[in-house]
Amino acid sequence: MSKPAEVYACLYAKEFPAQALLRLRPELREKPCVVMDGEPPLQEVCSLTKMARGLGMARGMTQVEVETFAGVTALRRSEKEEAAARQVLLECAGGFSPRVEERSENGAFLCVIDIAGTRGLFGPPEMLAQSLLARVRALGITACVAVSINFHAAVAVAKAPLPLSVRVIPPGEESTALAALPLAVLDLSEKQAETFSMWGIRTLGMLAALPEKELISRLGQDGKRLRQRARGEMPHLFQPVEPVFTLAERMELDSPIEALDALMFVVNVLLEQMILRATARMLALASVSITLTLEGGSGHTRSGHTRTVRPALPSNDRQLWIKLLHLDLEAHPPQAAILVVSLDAEPGTTSQVQLGLFSPQLPEPSRLDVTMARVRAIVGDGNAGSAVLADTHLPDSFRMEPFSVFATESSEPPPSALFTAMRRIRPAEAIAVTLQNQRPMAFVFREKRYAVERAFGPWRAGGEWWSRTTWRCEQWDLVAHADNGAVLCCCLMRDVLRGQWQMAALYD
Repeated sequence: MSKPAEVYACLYAKEFPAQALLRLRPELREKPCVVMDGEPPLQEVCSLTKMARGLGMARGMTQVEVETFAGVTALRRSEKEEAAARQVLLECAGGFSPRVEERSENGAFLCVIDIAGTRGLFGPPEMLAQSLLARVRALGITACVAVSINFHAAVAVAKAPLPLSVRVIPPGEESTALAALPLAVLDLSEKQAETFSMWGIRTLGMLAALPEKELISRLGQDGKRLRQRARGEMPHLFQPVEPVFTLAERMELDSPIEALDALMFVVNVLLEQMILRATARMLALASVSITLTLEGGSGHTRSGHTRTVRPALPSNDRQLWIKLLHLDLEAHPPQAAILVVSLDAEPGTTSQVQLGLFSPQLPEPSRLDVTMARVRAIVGDGNAGSAVLADTHLPDSFRMEPFSVFATESSEPPPSALFTAMRRIRPAEAIAVTLQNQRPMAFVFREKRYAVERAFGPWRAGGEWWSRTTWRCEQWDLVAHADNGAVLCCCLMRDVLRGQWQMAALYD
């Protein structure tokens, strides 16, 4: 059985510390920006944008030197945002192949994807490279993709300062494609770079032309490996990683914010990224949790403010999520200025609801979610939704749950018989009751005296004897008449432990 041909696609994004920050700051992408690393006052430029480099700026500049350039935005390096951006890119690469190896170094992101056998899914390598690059650009990252049957050749071409964003090396032409590239793409050590500089070796083609035995005698086995890489012949043992799909975004703010509108501007950018990633996997956002790190304290002592929003159906409508989060935070505002904004989402499926031909049309889920959010902001979180009976015999015991839209229609026919309606009195009203032989004979309700004609009961219930919330009650259904002849059908409840009588409900 013949061994399948190897094909590798290398994704390379340089100046990654700057790109990781600008990914969530689209308003700064067209401005000169630098990233400062280190503790004040020893901060230095560790990464910068193309526009900043065009102004004459370079890595290693101090804060004082940066301030001499007008219109340059200086950002503080965030390792957590870099880790999040790296995870997003690995997740994006994993959408094209399960075999992904990361080789990030020197302030750049680099990963190699084993795309052998993917032609039936994504077309030829050129088409796959274009699709991968388009998806990476949609995430706000500028990168390039190189394709080759040799692992190290793809890495070297991707790191080369060439104008093309997609570079494909035809099989068998690796040495020719690498010949004009500078030695810097091999990441030489200082000693090796100095040695080749003294020999006058500046390109990979010149290195590949050196005799192998003489090179090994002077540089050892490292010389042999460098020559093989320069010729595109060095084998590689692929070491894949397993990127985990998690819908999470995090942004450290440059300055604390207090206004809700400014916060929603940041949330809008984070949501856009999360929806793009969910859509790429044919998923939707089922719930979104926002965590705000607040000003006050330091390190692990900083307080946080967390809220979770879950609509009736999963959705990728960014405006809907913005509205729901805005209404929730408006009803539960943070108590201090915000330093960090984090979003975590639970993925769900974008299923459609199938209704019957003669079923009444349900309200649009998004409009229902916004309406219920506004109602909860007025009446409180626990006072709006769908009432669900609790698993207990305690009278009037229920809980409120959010509305949900079911994908199946109930097959039970609507009831056709007429039933007596019970109108609950909330809260139940205290009444005075006259007893005879432990049965109610008369009572006073709303300043009127009623004589009992017929009494049904008692129905006794009790529970939770093991806790302080123990309860015991009995229920009576009565038919009574007033002095003026008015008939009243009602339900009386008696608290046995306290000896109190209450009017619980009226029957129509």
